[in-house]
Amino acid sequence: VQLQACGGGLVQAGGSLRLSCAASGRTFSSYAMGWFRQAPGKEREFVATISWSGGNTYYVDSVKGRFTISRDNAKNTVYLQMTSLKPEDTAVYYCASARTHYPSGSGGAYEYWGQGTLVTVSS
Repeated sequence: VQLQACGGGLVQAGGSLRLSCAASGRTFSSYAMGWFRQAPGKEREFVATISWSGGNTYYVDSVKGRFTISRDNAKNTVYLQMTSLKPEDTAVYYCASARTHYPSGSGGAYEYWGQGTLVTVSS
């Protein structure tokens, strides 16, 4: 299974970015997907998760109302639309494929991880 994340970059505070994660090697539509992030010197943190159908989504409180997770099962791709970005959103963002179709905020619920894409928000 391979997860290829892209879309990171440098953006000013208040700006927007859309991350994409293309999956291959398993039946994408059968599994929940998630986004996590790790800031320099900090532990990995859950950001958002989406169920297999896209019907259920959950977010960490710090990004609610600013980030939107979505998926296109026909394209085997999950997205993270990020708006109103803040300097504290600066991190490497990782997409992950869950062990089941249930969405989860726990890293242990995920079986496969992408390589990460760096998001830097300048003040």
